[in-house]
Amino acid sequence: MSSLGDRIRAGIAKNRQRIRQLGPGFITGGADNDPAGIVTYTVVGATTGFSQLWLLLLATPMMIAVQNLVARIAIVTGKSLPEITLAFYGRKVTALMITVLAVANILTIGADLNAVAAILHIVSGIPTIAFLIPITALIGYLVTFGRYRTIKRVLIGLTIVLGVYILSAILSRPPLLEVIENTFLPHFHLSAAWIVAALGMLGTTISPYMLFWQAAEELEEKKSVVQAEEVGFDTIVGMSWSNLLAYAMIVTGAVTLYGTHANIQDMSTLATTLRPAVGPYAFAFFALGVVVAGFLAIPVLAGSTAYTVADTFGWREGMDNKVSDAKGFYIVFLGALLVGDIIDILPGLSVVDALYYSQVLDGMLIPLLIIIALLVGNSRSIMGAYTATRFQNLFSFVTLLVTLGLTAVMIWQWIAQ
Repeated sequence: MSSLGDRIRAGIAKNRQRIRQLGPGFITGGADNDPAGIVTYTVVGATTGFSQLWLLLLATPMMIAVQNLVARIAIVTGKSLPEITLAFYGRKVTALMITVLAVANILTIGADLNAVAAILHIVSGIPTIAFLIPITALIGYLVTFGRYRTIKRVLIGLTIVLGVYILSAILSRPPLLEVIENTFLPHFHLSAAWIVAALGMLGTTISPYMLFWQAAEELEEKKSVVQAEEVGFDTIVGMSWSNLLAYAMIVTGAVTLYGTHANIQDMSTLATTLRPAVGPYAFAFFALGVVVAGFLAIPVLAGSTAYTVADTFGWREGMDNKVSDAKGFYIVFLGALLVGDIIDILPGLSVVDALYYSQVLDGMLIPLLIIIALLVGNSRSIMGAYTATRFQNLFSFVTLLVTLGLTAVMIWQWIAQ
């Protein structure tokens, strides 16, 4: 019979092993809070106060279920999402999927690059445009010429640094009882501003590029079928961490900006509005978080685009390959970054428009991806003994219903404008 000390040591060893397994799910969760997401979450707090915290809580199991289902499919089948779609649903569906994803990702890359450059401009006084090419070149260099294991450690480290937003929320001194009440008790408002904020928050929280990135990274980790059950811990930690950060951003926005009627459209106007409200120290944390989030999310956005295109055309892909061994993959990766710069440099292309249309395209793509994931994930002929769990099916179906509603509303808004 083992002693209490032996059981404690065994538990510590097991937890250490779990922590070492953190990777694609944790990185994906952190990357979900990109600069565009930071703007969205802060605006949600600024326009609706604490009233949507419960909705973010509900979105957490939705994210976990969908991400875990896609990762499970990738490990069991040994195929990425484009490869699965190509094999079972044809070239037309696959072409539509990768086209919508690529355009949405590139629009978001442009918005994120602009956001990081805007923060550096506010801090240094140097024009925003002067930072765009150096930021792009640095990200391109780190991914193209860095070893994958090193990049993975850097990305995980950057994900942890995003915890500055939790500190920022604490420094804002929110009313705890009001925060707790709004977290666990649903509050509905029928105003247009509340509904638009809810749609924006859910659209930002559940993003298509996260599904492609995590599935591709699970394959690059070369996990075996028997490890499909272990992916859950990584995904739970990553998605929970992602929404904890989003929660902190909403709280900060609610405490500092709710009721001020601030007109926040992009990172520059948000930072200008937030700086006097939170003070120099909290703003320094906010600025650091934006820069870190950009360097974390932009490679994920470009990487998910490169993985998707490479898998569709059967090219060699993966950041553990040299440039000479995966030329097409790296051309798409660097091309996505450069087109993002062009979006920011060319006149007439607004960052706000880039964010809006990328959300419209994401809203159109998410339901299609979830339908494919549910069909494949529940097929015994494909998945064998590793079909989707009840939890994955339940919350993936809930996500499908919610995102179909989002798609309908966003298309209606698009047509009405």
